[in-house]
Amino acid sequence: FEPGPDVQLATLPLAGGRTVRIGISICEDLWNDESILGRKLYTVSPVQKLAEAGAELFVNLSASPYWLDKHDTRVALFGKQAAMHRIPLLFVNQVGGNDELVFDGVSTAFSADGRVIAQARAFAEDLLVVDTAATTSQRMETCPRGEEGLYEALVLGTRDYVNKCGFRGVVIGLSGGIDSAVTAAVAVEALGRDRVHGVAMPSRYSSDHSVNDAKELAENLGIDFQIIPIGRMHEVAERELTPFFAGRAPDIAEENIQARLRGLVLMSLSNKFGWLVLTTGNKSELAVGYCTLYGDMCGGLAVIGDVPKMWVYRVANCINRRAGRPVIPTSTITKPPSAELRPNQTDQDSLPPYDLLDDILHRYVEEERSIEEIVAKGCDEKTVRDIARLVDRNEYKRKQAAPSLKVTS
Repeated sequence: FEPGPDVQLATLPLAGGRTVRIGISICEDLWNDESILGRKLYTVSPVQKLAEAGAELFVNLSASPYWLDKHDTRVALFGKQAAMHRIPLLFVNQVGGNDELVFDGVSTAFSADGRVIAQARAFAEDLLVVDTAATTSQRMETCPRGEEGLYEALVLGTRDYVNKCGFRGVVIGLSGGIDSAVTAAVAVEALGRDRVHGVAMPSRYSSDHSVNDAKELAENLGIDFQIIPIGRMHEVAERELTPFFAGRAPDIAEENIQARLRGLVLMSLSNKFGWLVLTTGNKSELAVGYCTLYGDMCGGLAVIGDVPKMWVYRVANCINRRAGRPVIPTSTITKPPSAELRPNQTDQDSLPPYDLLDDILHRYVEEERSIEEIVAKGCDEKTVRDIARLVDRNEYKRKQAAPSLKVTS
């Protein structure tokens, strides 16, 4: 895109022969404040040019995608722009899901002194009528923050992705773990229980409580639920591969056969019934490659693929809080995470505790901090280097992953 050589105002006729001159800007034209963002997007401010041309009202037409608590930044940025030029401002934002992006709406009106005087609904279409000359607050819809906003974004993104792509329903592998439970609960809220199908696929290493937790979740959600064991398929695969594995001890190769058989089952159901497979991996796992290519990564949409593991727990508790009952079983939330691909396996056999992992990933991936900067914050150097190496090495997996609903910066 190249900047235009000048700016032009739109003149809107009003009753009584009066007019108002409107300065129209597009999306990030307003995102040009070094004091808030730490950098300037343009050498010349489009909004300042509109003010100098005599605008009496700013209107910003945006397709501003959601990320966690982004609207707080918008309010600070846009309010400062309005107050700086002493011109009221209308922020008009897109709403809905489009592939990975979720547009959260929350169109907002600012007075000439930078105060929010009206705010439309979040994550839903809305029509908001505003008196820009008024000094008192008008209709003010709340903008959900934290895990509440994250949950709303996941629901909207899932609903629009599935519906716009024309799928009649979705199918989810239910392991009894928290990731698949949150994915299923989001899908039910987005699509309705009749369009969500859960499948447990126990192997010889699956614990009884995992199958029971998956069944309890399905009953709580009121969804179709099937149990398709993969034990015999696993035995056949191991037996057929034994001659080629001669002389080598069992390792990750045998473990991943199970994950890939589960992917085979889900994709077969997808082909037969026209259901979209929702993958259940979270951002923390995907970042470090703690997932199986062509196994648990099989599917068309990664609902929580941009949600760090510790935030998955927060969303799970949010779901139960909103329902007023434990929709996601308490045991699912409290038990140690495990892939259950070998006896007594837990995620922490291979990974540091998730709160530590998420903190390092946030600094390394989202804040783009160097290893040295992260270590200087008090993190163990070997742990930081190990995680950074995993992130870098597993780019090939992320390139082949299902699209994730983008909910972080």
